[in-house]
Amino acid sequence: MRKQRNDLQYQYLPIGSSFNFEQFKNNLDDHTAIVEFYITWDKLLTFIFTRETQQPIVWQSEPQDLDKFVNWKDEYLRDYKADKINKNNWQNDLSNRLDELADILSIDDIIKQIPERCDRLILIPHQVLHLLPLHALPITSKQGEGKSKIIMEQFPAGVSYAPSCQLLQLAQTRKRPDFTHLFAVQNPSADLVYTNLEVEVIKGYFNSPPDTEVLVENAATKAAIDSQVLNTFHVVHFSCHGYFNYQEPRKSALILANAQKPASAEPNSERYLRISEEEVFDLEQCLTIDEVFELQLEQCRLVTLSACETGLIDYTNISDEYVGLPSGFLVAGSPAVVSSLWKVNDLSTALLMIKFYHNLLKPMSLALALNQAQLWLRDATVQELLDWAEELTKQLNLENNFKEKIKKELRFFKSEETPFYSPFYWAAYCAIGKYYF
Repeated sequence: MRKQRNDLQYQYLPIGSSFNFEQFKNNLDDHTAIVEFYITWDKLLTFIFTRETQQPIVWQSEPQDLDKFVNWKDEYLRDYKADKINKNNWQNDLSNRLDELADILSIDDIIKQIPERCDRLILIPHQVLHLLPLHALPITSKQGEGKSKIIMEQFPAGVSYAPSCQLLQLAQTRKRPDFTHLFAVQNPSADLVYTNLEVEVIKGYFNSPPDTEVLVENAATKAAIDSQVLNTFHVVHFSCHGYFNYQEPRKSALILANAQKPASAEPNSERYLRISEEEVFDLEQCLTIDEVFELQLEQCRLVTLSACETGLIDYTNISDEYVGLPSGFLVAGSPAVVSSLWKVNDLSTALLMIKFYHNLLKPMSLALALNQAQLWLRDATVQELLDWAEELTKQLNLENNFKEKIKKELRFFKSEETPFYSPFYWAAYCAIGKYYF
């Protein structure tokens, strides 16, 4: 009976039911390290392992570090959730906060435990750590000399994330060599200035219709998505609004066309999602987490959620369950997901996404393509961005307004300034799942 039960569990709930740590560890390559965080009631634990480690190296914090972390977390979330009231507080303090977090988590000491030959890093956060851009933490936070190197720069083959070792193992088994068929949702709310530009450029990297299908603005309805056979596409790209529901995470959603309802709409806790006094969305016209789990993505190689808060999870859950859009798309069949940790900027997101997809064509790993795009956006001067836009216009035969739009947006910066240097503009996005592409 136990064997029958285990067979049924493996058939219907394959994630983790047959997980073997030793086998998982031996399947890692020689250049990959995994750092897994765990928050207990009295300390912060970090497990570091590679293919060669017999047992994970365990780093334990001091009791006072947990107190510091709890205080840091409370202040971070308080300011983030109060963003509409005082927009600049959280955004302007982000860089300093990441310095503080690196110190609290002892990032310098953790990195020292990783063999020098490991140039690829996989991060497995825990609870509220899933909400934070760990890849952007400085690793020289205690030195204070010049510009700190961040974790992404320490691992030139890329930094990616996984919800758990079990989901990572599942994602690694999915072999998806093709990268020519694109399905995209483009600006369903028709109020995102640079989203149309983003998708128009990205679709130029893929085959022409019918291999590529783009639902534009009013056409991007829930019914239209339901009618699509998504398992024929290699890339699924959502460029839209996203919303994470902290009270009921399963009602978090990607906002589609015709979803917004009058503020006077009848209260219905099951159907309507009230974000503010002015914003009410009909969940039946959105793509919720519950519905994502039901999608069929057998040919999909990558899901990109170019929207706000698509990487957030239910961090209050005391179990190890990972409730969020990324895990939904992983379970639905995609080996990899790119998602965001906060309410992102429209222009910087468009530039980042265009560069990210361009990097994937070289080709390179998913994590490295995203990391390089992030570092490029961080360090690019106004003049370099304008030169890049002009070159891209020629390569893809874009309308000349691509460069002009960027020039207009950055008109208050000097040509040598780096307008997107703050981590707010580039650090939100994470590559989750399969670590090579």
